Amino acid sequence: MDNEQLKKAICSSLCADVQLVPRKDGYLFVSTPFAFDDGDSYSLYIKPGVGGVRITDRGTTLMHLSYANDLKKFRDGTRGALLQQLIIGSGLQEEDGEFFMDVVGEDLGPAIVRFGQGLTRIHDLTFLNRVRVESTFYDDLREEVEAIVGEDLLQENFLVPDVPQSDSYPVDLYVRGDRGPLFIFGVPDQSKARLATIIIQYLRHQLEGRPDFGRFRSMVVFQDQSVIPHKDRSRLLNAASSVVDTLEARDEMRFKIDEAIH
Repeated sequence: MDNEQLKKAICSSLCADVQLVPRKDGYLFVSTPFAFDDGDSYSLYIKPGVGGVRITDRGTTLMHLSYANDLKKFRDGTRGALLQQLIIGSGLQEEDGEFFMDVVGEDLGPAIVRFGQGLTRIHDLTFLNRVRVESTFYDDLREEVEAIVGEDLLQENFLVPDVPQSDSYPVDLYVRGDRGPLFIFGVPDQSKARLATIIIQYLRHQLEGRPDFGRFRSMVVFQDQSVIPHKDRSRLLNAASSVVDTLEARDEMRFKIDEAIH
C-alpha cells in the first residue's frame, strides 16, 4: 500500500468510530473510541454557536470520577494544583464541574482529539505516580486528623521550641491535647520510616523532664505497612506510642487520637 492508500485506510477507520447523534436540547452527542478504564465511554457533546462550536462534557467526567473518589480531594492540595495544571495545559475551561472548549468550526476535528486527551489526563489523577501519591498521602493525612481534632488544635510541620537543631527534626502533625501533645508522623516508604524513628527517639531524649512537651505521645500512620522492610518497621513500632496501619482505618485513628489527647 502506498502512502495515499494508507491515509485513506486510517481515515476510513477513524471516521467509522465517530458518530454524531442529534439531541432534542440542541446538542450533538459525539460517539468516539475514548473510554474510561471501566469501559464507559466519554460523554462528548458539541453545540454550534455564534462564530464557532463548543465542545463539552456537560459535567459527566467529574460525575463519573465521583463514583469511586472523593471529589473534594481533587480540589485541594497537590491534586488540586495538578488538576488546574491539567486543565490549563489541555486548553480546557471549567465552570461548575463542566469541562468545555470553544473552537471555530474548521478546528473541530483536532479540538475533539485534544479534548479527549484532556479528559484522559484528568481521569489519570486517580492513578498518580509514586512521587505524587506520597504528596497526596500527606494532604489526606492532614485532612483526616483535622476532621477528628479540628483546625484549632492542629499544626503542620511543627518544630518543637528550644530543641537543638529543631529544624532537622520536624513533626508532620502536632496535636495539642489535654493529656499532653501528640506528634503524628505519616510514613509512606522505608526512608520516612527510618527518619520518623530517628525523630521520635531524638525528641524523646531532648524533651525528657520538660513540663510542656516531656509527656508527648507519638503516632505513626502508614500508607501501606507491607512495603516497609521488617527491621525498619520493627524499630519504628518500638519507638512510636501507637500505630495506625492505613488511612482507611479511620475509626481506629479516631480512637487512638482521642485516647492520646483526652
